[in-house]
Amino acid sequence: MITTPAPADNLLVLGKIVSVHGIRGEVKIYSFTDPIDNLLNYRRWTLKRGDEIRQAEMLRGRAQGNVLVAKLRGLDDREEARTFADFEICVPRHELPELGRDEYYWHQLVGLRVIDQQGRLLGKIDHLLETGANDVMAVKPCPGSLDDRERLLPYIDQCVLSVDLESGEMRVDWDADF
Repeated sequence: MITTPAPADNLLVLGKIVSVHGIRGEVKIYSFTDPIDNLLNYRRWTLKRGDEIRQAEMLRGRAQGNVLVAKLRGLDDREEARTFADFEICVPRHELPELGRDEYYWHQLVGLRVIDQQGRLLGKIDHLLETGANDVMAVKPCPGSLDDRERLLPYIDQCVLSVDLESGEMRVDWDADF
């Protein structure tokens, strides 16, 4: 286990170590990727917990129900593995696969100004939620917003008309009264 800090800027959190598995130092992980085992495509992780940063190398991993179980280099003891609970698993943004046209990672959408068809600013995307039917954008008011309402907009083609990352805007077909 390498403990020298790595630059924490430009990292994305893709999962979190939640507990131990077995007696040989494996850890259970909650993955934020879809599908969950996509996290296993990254062998080198930056682990962050508060101000503590460590580098880790995943030797092997597998899906087990709705979590992952992973073996990290140099982590061979259950009690030592227990000390890794609550570390976030991060990877550099540049290691993410390139997306196709009109595809975006959630982190790219957060912070975009949301503008309706009448040119009114509804707010900024604060975060996204995964639901059974479709993803949902939580749009919170910001300076210059139409009003002080938080809105939940579906991330579907009928609602999202365009995304312009360079200008920081998303155009939507959404009734401001909703």
